[in-house]
Amino acid sequence: MSHVKGTLTDDLGLPPAPGAEQHAALDLANSAVTLPGGQYSDLLATPGAANLWLTAHGLAPADAGLRETCAAQLRSLREHLRSLIAARVEGHTPPAGALNAVNDALTRAPAAALLHWSPERGPYRAATHPTTQILEHALAALAADAADLLTGADADRLTACGSPPCNRYLLRHGRRHWCSTRCGDRARAARAYARRTGRAEENTRGDAEEN
Repeated sequence: MSHVKGTLTDDLGLPPAPGAEQHAALDLANSAVTLPGGQYSDLLATPGAANLWLTAHGLAPADAGLRETCAAQLRSLREHLRSLIAARVEGHTPPAGALNAVNDALTRAPAAALLHWSPERGPYRAATHPTTQILEHALAALAADAADLLTGADADRLTACGSPPCNRYLLRHGRRHWCSTRCGDRARAARAYARRTGRAEENTRGDAEEN
């Protein structure tokens, strides 16, 4: 994934969550992130921002000129993907609407390279990608990647970041349940604080009992 201005690395200093560079659908699910201190970033908040995100993932040219209706469709797919990932991680049945949304996106554009003809080349195959169908192709590609992620070998590695309030998902590596070094440091600090306060409370109770 090439670096393009408009990523979370630019906005919040966060690298992609583990697995997001291999699965654009996972990066889409993580494109609105909440962090401590009221930090929040939505990379699809405006049509221009959504265009930047798609361009960064090779799904649209920089001058695609997305409109709000397009950005809204992309944000809607994001929420449906988050529902499906959450269901997979937590082991419950996903909403029917989320499944329908992904299946609808899958049928938005032809997946096969179609047959074309030119006087210079003769017959050749290429994916149809007219300007008017940029969003349809992007949604179809993201939905296909989501379906592969949820049904493939990586599905068992899906997990939520273990450092609330961070709301990102990742592919787990070993025992790591954090989406970034920042979240890992915060989780370890929280555990250390809990141990210290727990010991302090035990000492306080012990002193009270002795008195």
